[in-house]
Amino acid sequence: QVQLVESGGGLVQAGGSLRLSCAASGLTFRAYTMGWFRQAPGKEREFVATVIWSGGYTNYTDSVKDRFTISRDNAKNTMYLQMNSLKPEDTAVYYCAADRYGRYGTSGDEYDYWGQGTQVTVSS
Repeated sequence: QVQLVESGGGLVQAGGSLRLSCAASGLTFRAYTMGWFRQAPGKEREFVATVIWSGGYTNYTDSVKDRFTISRDNAKNTMYLQMNSLKPEDTAVYYCAADRYGRYGTSGDEYDYWGQGTQVTVSS
């Protein structure tokens, strides 16, 4: 079955960096658009970034542009999210998601598979 496993979360001070990874199995990874979402306590899940199958197109929510970089390595069936200049408001559980139809969407409804999430906590 399809499995998406996030890793790389943790506690970091404001201004610091983290790199999240999402390891995929049970699917033809190179055929899927991939995305990152996050959910802070008491808030709805929100879109963070997406990358198409080739890595040649990316999209970000405005609040992370110029700070976060999404990428993928199809040979390793892995997606990444490099997060720099982290802020306390970036604190959330981060989820990776896979879209088999290539919609490059910003809505969670457009993704078919989800990981279990990894906690990112940014202290001020």
